[in-house]
Amino acid sequence: MTDLKTPAPIRTSGNAPLLSKLSGLRFGNHIGLIVVLAAVLVVTSIGSEAFLTANNIINVLRQVSVIAVIAAGLTLIMTAGDIDFSMASNTAVTTAVLAQLISSGVPAGTAIGIAIAIATAIGLVNGLVVVLTGAASFVVTLATATLLDGLALLVIDGMSVSSGDSLSAYGSGELLGIPYLLITAGFVCIAVGVTMKFTVFGRNAFAIGGNPDVARLSGIAVSRNKLFLFSLNGLLAGLAGVMLLSRLGAASPGNAGLSLELTAVAAVVIGGTALAGGRGTIVGTALGVILLGVVANALNLLGVSSYYQAMSVGAVLLIAAVANQLRKRSAR
Repeated sequence: MTDLKTPAPIRTSGNAPLLSKLSGLRFGNHIGLIVVLAAVLVVTSIGSEAFLTANNIINVLRQVSVIAVIAAGLTLIMTAGDIDFSMASNTAVTTAVLAQLISSGVPAGTAIGIAIAIATAIGLVNGLVVVLTGAASFVVTLATATLLDGLALLVIDGMSVSSGDSLSAYGSGELLGIPYLLITAGFVCIAVGVTMKFTVFGRNAFAIGGNPDVARLSGIAVSRNKLFLFSLNGLLAGLAGVMLLSRLGAASPGNAGLSLELTAVAAVVIGGTALAGGRGTIVGTALGVILLGVVANALNLLGVSSYYQAMSVGAVLLIAAVANQLRKRSAR
């Protein structure tokens, strides 16, 4: 018989615990994304002197805050193997309902509570349809998105409805130079990241996305977890609606909807979240959101036609989807 020798212990430096903690952030998995972001920053700063000004940077971060909240919810539900294409349309309904309530004299706090409750209920209905019928979440939420886009127009009667000054302090205010909207988005992203990495619910989401049948046999309540995920997405869509209305000051046709949804989906896919489920990081999503925001701002400053700006999101999404597929094949 062959002697089995115990391998010599691997020597580590005194900084090993610190390096281990830093590796948990998974920045290394997004080196390519960071390089692309850095390249865009350098090129745009050369082409436009206004790009790296404090006002412009704050403006970009304020604009992407709404997308970041939607993308955070998408990251969690896509990790679990589902997708919610109705989040941005739910956001549009929230802005419409909230603006109508405020313009009717309802106190802002009460109106916000009602609007977010409605958005959460819409998310729950999505979850119930997916769980009870077994229909693909892609089809269910895409149909719901179409319905909600029409509902948003119906609520505001196709016109612009102002929310007055009720939410302007939140939409334009800052704390120590940091916009309230960015603080809200950062809190949501951190909460989702902690949930995914350190909680049982987050680990269950990865397990369900990896293989729902195995997860079910392992004792995970798959249906209950899905209902909670869709409800949470509804709540985050409602929060995004409050943020959007506070920034714009009015609910108007085209404020949100599928175009905003596709931007959020692109950010999540760019960040490395698998479309098939089982893999995703909030760090990658945050980088994807920032990259898309910077690209849109760069195209504006460089005087590029708005038609090309719309095309850029689709092109980036296509490239990210292909890159994810190639990475999956390489891993196999």
